[in-house]
Amino acid sequence: MPRTAARRQGDWAEQRVLRLLQQRGWRLLARQWTCRWGELDLVLEKAGRLLLVEVKGRRRCGPDGWGVAALHRGKRLRLERAWACWLAAHPDWAASAVELVFALVPLAPARGPVRWLRLDH
Repeated sequence: MPRTAARRQGDWAEQRVLRLLQQRGWRLLARQWTCRWGELDLVLEKAGRLLLVEVKGRRRCGPDGWGVAALHRGKRLRLERAWACWLAAHPDWAASAVELVFALVPLAPARGPVRWLRLDH
């Protein structure tokens, strides 16, 4: 798949997750925020709490039952480093409670429900 098509699908998945979270009262602080360590898909805030969301769009479920393997140790390390960069750039949020969430979005054919996985950090 050409990168542009993959990016469009990723943007669609992120938008779907963002709409769901905004309906639940979360406010967007950053989307596709990048630094030398990588990209943070979504950073949101609600009542002083921060939510860092890594979004993965998938056409099929993998053998691991929804592609959780996509969030391997190296990816987690890059997310943690990117998160540290974001906090350095936004020090007012440094003392806030934060939760890291993995959102797996089925792309086709049925486009079923978003699957959520909370990650320890």
